[in-house]
Amino acid sequence: MKTKLTVKSIEALQPADKDQIIWDAELPGFGCKVTPKGRKSYFLYYRTKDGQQRRPAIGTHGPLRPEAAREIAKRWLAEVAAGGDPSQTRKIDRSAPTVNKLCDRYLEEHAETRKKASSVKNDRRIIDVHIRPAIGAKKIASVARSDISALHHSLRSTPYEANRMLALASKMFSLAERWSLRPDNTNPAKNIDRFREEKRERYLSPAELKRLWIALNSPEAKEKASDSAIAAIKLLILTGRRVSEVLGLRWEWIDFKAKTMRLPDTKGGTLFVSLADSTIAVLEELHQSRQARLERQKNAKPDEDSELNPFVIEGKRQGQPLVNLQKPWRAMREMAKIDDVRLHDLRHTYASVGAGLGMSLPLLGRLLGHSQPATTSRYAHLAQSPVSVAANQIGDELIRLATNDQHP
Repeated sequence: MKTKLTVKSIEALQPADKDQIIWDAELPGFGCKVTPKGRKSYFLYYRTKDGQQRRPAIGTHGPLRPEAAREIAKRWLAEVAAGGDPSQTRKIDRSAPTVNKLCDRYLEEHAETRKKASSVKNDRRIIDVHIRPAIGAKKIASVARSDISALHHSLRSTPYEANRMLALASKMFSLAERWSLRPDNTNPAKNIDRFREEKRERYLSPAELKRLWIALNSPEAKEKASDSAIAAIKLLILTGRRVSEVLGLRWEWIDFKAKTMRLPDTKGGTLFVSLADSTIAVLEELHQSRQARLERQKNAKPDEDSELNPFVIEGKRQGQPLVNLQKPWRAMREMAKIDDVRLHDLRHTYASVGAGLGMSLPLLGRLLGHSQPATTSRYAHLAQSPVSVAANQIGDELIRLATNDQHP
């Protein structure tokens, strides 16, 4: 049966004992099917260039009017004329992976095999909090720059978080191209301007450093924090290490004789750190306390093998490190009256002191374990020139000679 498919002609159709097919009189292959239950739907019949028969559904009458269905059918026929297969294209589109799948694959195949555990944890947080809720259900190939830009803009109140999300999205979609999930050079996270980030530069002044050191060595400190926590803060001050590096430090990595420690898993890879005498003193005090506990355990249970915690900064759980310094740090910070100082600022302080002593930026970068020179360059404005340092040293020596070597 052929007739021009209009709202009037379709709504006049009555259901029968079996499916009815009504062909459009204007567009070949365009038709409407009526089921015995009265459901009416549009479809297009065509043959592919290799002779395969297809009859994909266009949509249901009611939500879709015949004029709109006819326009869709025309576009599909144009695709067929160009050698395409709209039915197969739709099938591929329906089975195409979503951004949620890309997130899973990124974490499993890239992050978990190439990144540190702390970095994987942060990637997972950004994905779960920002990326999945916004675009997780979208097909990987359908994500546009406007989608990523809108997500980035929605996080404008937290510029650092917004920029980390953008960097992570860019990496994920670069991998999507490598994995043939998107065409090359179509990364939707590219060419989006990042928000300006205000770098926080906070260093302890000599007076603040003195108050903190006094607080750490006071009887009151031992009432508010464990020996391990106090020692950890001292090591952060004296070594300029990252918090995770100090808390994860193992005794087997310490060489007291050579005054070095080996850090096998820093951002820049394995790092050998030279230790000052003051740092060795803190470590020796911890080590002596550890050995004393071992002797007490042996005396109490001579028939049992005693095991000590392998971590320098011990936690409450047997054999585990301290995992969080925030509570003891807040207590020490309050005692020292430096409420706006973060633990990471102790690393900045270490670097600022080194720069102030005239140490070169490459040397500072090596001490801090920076993999990129640009990371160390933030301390350039603090560095004294070698000429200034030399002048001070000569002046100090002249004063020493003038005041100490006088004869009566």
